[in-house]
Amino acid sequence: MAWHAELKLDYTTESQRTVARHAHNGPLRILKSLYPEGDQICHNVLVHPPGGLVGGDTLDIQVSVGTGAHGLVSTPGATRFYKSGGHPALQQVVAHLDEGSRLEWLPLEAIAYNDCEATNRAIFHLAPGAELITWDVTALGLPSSDQAFTQGHFQQHIEIPGVWLERGNIRGDDARWLNSPLGLSGQKCLASLVFACGSPIAADRIERALEAARGIIEAHPLKLQAGITCAHPQVIVLRAMSPLVENNIALLKQVWATWRHALWNLPSEPPRIWSV
Repeated sequence: MAWHAELKLDYTTESQRTVARHAHNGPLRILKSLYPEGDQICHNVLVHPPGGLVGGDTLDIQVSVGTGAHGLVSTPGATRFYKSGGHPALQQVVAHLDEGSRLEWLPLEAIAYNDCEATNRAIFHLAPGAELITWDVTALGLPSSDQAFTQGHFQQHIEIPGVWLERGNIRGDDARWLNSPLGLSGQKCLASLVFACGSPIAADRIERALEAARGIIEAHPLKLQAGITCAHPQVIVLRAMSPLVENNIALLKQVWATWRHALWNLPSEPPRIWSV
């Protein structure tokens, strides 16, 4: 039986406090709001109790962030796209950020199991002055368990309409691209970290973001497999590849924490779920 689950999450500002309200249909939940940084930033954990998607499943997540609100969302574990049996599975996140709002969308990795047919799509609409930090981490199979991704199709999609589109179509049987030095060079985990604004980013902020990230990359074991660029006046992107998820996640967390300080003058306050 296929699941079609829906979640609507709305952040608004009330008396200088960011408040989250949500409604759901099917197995998607938002846990209790937490305020480890004070009232202005609301931390939430998005939970999908079944733990994964099979053929025919759809997870539809709608997010809105009102003017002046700041939400941070993470997940307790990986999103798993299992063998599909020929039927596609879809996880879609569509977020609308109003003027002057901030969103940190930081899910843990998506795992493409062998013979899956799946799309993991995230679309962010940014009003002028809105700002976003998000990442996408995709693991191909379970290499540490000798479960390679050799069949199936996985599409990774990040979009800021009219500004930025990153889409990867990965086929498990495309050994040449998966293993070529001009492709993935045998790496099993791909990661992107994005800072995006609804307006052009000031030159001094771009320089701070690039300089901070490059310093971390240079000292990191992935320094030869990671890079960062200001790909558009409104978008800064870091990309990395590695054999395992943990290396990429560690790098992204370091840069995320540094960007928070350099761009927003905020301390690093990791979601509590990361330490569980």
